[in-house]
Amino acid sequence: MKQKELLGNIEHVIRQQCHDDDIKQIVYDSRKATPDSLFVCVPGEKVDGHDYAKEAITNGAKTLVVEKTVELYSGINIIKVNSARQAMAQIASKFYGNPSAKLNVIGVTGTNGKTTITYLLRNIFEASQQKTGVIGTINNWVGNEKITTERTTPEAPDFQQLLKTMLAEGVKTCLMEVSSHSLSLNRVDATSFQVGLFTNLTEDHLDFHPDMEHYYKAKKKLFAMTRKANVINADDPFGARMIKELESNEMTTISYGITEGGNLDLRAMDITMDFKGVHFIAKGLGMNHSISLPIPGKFSIYNALAAIAASRVMDIPQNNIVNALEKTKGIPGRFQRIDEFKDFGVIIDYAHTKDALENVLKSIRQFAGGRIITVFGCGGDRDTGKRSKMGKASGELSDYSILTSDNPRSEDPNNILQMIESGVKSTGGKYAIIENRKEAIRKAILMADKNDIILIAGKGHETTQTIGDKTDHFDDYEVALDVAREEKII
Repeated sequence: MKQKELLGNIEHVIRQQCHDDDIKQIVYDSRKATPDSLFVCVPGEKVDGHDYAKEAITNGAKTLVVEKTVELYSGINIIKVNSARQAMAQIASKFYGNPSAKLNVIGVTGTNGKTTITYLLRNIFEASQQKTGVIGTINNWVGNEKITTERTTPEAPDFQQLLKTMLAEGVKTCLMEVSSHSLSLNRVDATSFQVGLFTNLTEDHLDFHPDMEHYYKAKKKLFAMTRKANVINADDPFGARMIKELESNEMTTISYGITEGGNLDLRAMDITMDFKGVHFIAKGLGMNHSISLPIPGKFSIYNALAAIAASRVMDIPQNNIVNALEKTKGIPGRFQRIDEFKDFGVIIDYAHTKDALENVLKSIRQFAGGRIITVFGCGGDRDTGKRSKMGKASGELSDYSILTSDNPRSEDPNNILQMIESGVKSTGGKYAIIENRKEAIRKAILMADKNDIILIAGKGHETTQTIGDKTDHFDDYEVALDVAREEKII
């Protein structure tokens, strides 16, 4: 594709024009530059792409997109733009043929629930014989082909290429988690969404966002990119604010929730919950159906309502929705029960914020026949403010807390544990500190009595643990089973 066609309406200045060759690839990593590629010099948090322009050229790049002044390399086209990230997203979309315009893209954003909702939607759409793609935290999927993912939302060139691959493979609907990072860093610019879905907003990622207002405004960007409807959780305070602020928007806004009163478009009524799942009647948007979802917890009702609302916007028949939800199997690391334990329960969950941990613990309390024993930690090199808050939540809502390592990364694990401990201490709750995560899980299993529930929180689906500069295989689900076998419990 020619440079002029790729640049389109992007505001730019040609600093140097040496050729009119076809551009054969868009790259932002100098190591992946190939002959006749276009290299976008993206300033990053730790490294600056402008410093790697020469390496990209050595590897074959013939065109540079920059936002800073760089050397005028011989034979290289140099295009200056106001924002390399914004330009990269628009260039990538154009290069791959604007694939989102030919797909039904449903974007899910919010602090909690994104992964579960995309998986529920996948089940619903495939039950209606629609081939789907999924982009998210656990894995990316093109139909039944699993693709390993490095981040929740890929960088723009990788994202647009993935959408093009989905089109080529006959995918009709793409269900994707849209992170606040991706919205702030322009990864999904130049993307057309049929539906935008907002789950909730609680304290998270404040190592990246300066405050909650910045976090909220990043999430809100998605809802200016939709073509069919915006689906919002009206029971969440930020969701209620979002609905009000979208009133002036010409796009249809659909509200869902469980709170009585108010003018909700979709509501859950007659709710019951137990260890096996949730049961409710979904009313609104053409629904008046009893639903049994085999995933426990109040939050599961909200996730189901979100999936129902988005499905109805896309004209999925009511019975297909109900049947797909009721056949849903457990989602890795999302309130995932380990069925091999018989005398007491063991649940793996990704809860890594105060709000998520509170929601999971409150849900467990509704059906726990004995004590709740919670094993958790907090990630290193991330938001430090949530550590004591998570400790406080566990101290208040658990009968016993076991503080351990999550992914300490470059931080001293003991410093992280001390921060969490301050929150637990403030509640007077019982706790132990065991830095080794496997041994922490072992203690929980050995101390559990009949009808107790063990919650292993924080890592969920993750299969590695990073301590210092070393990353080793570690899967909470596998470790819990390994310990139980070592102790001859199962």
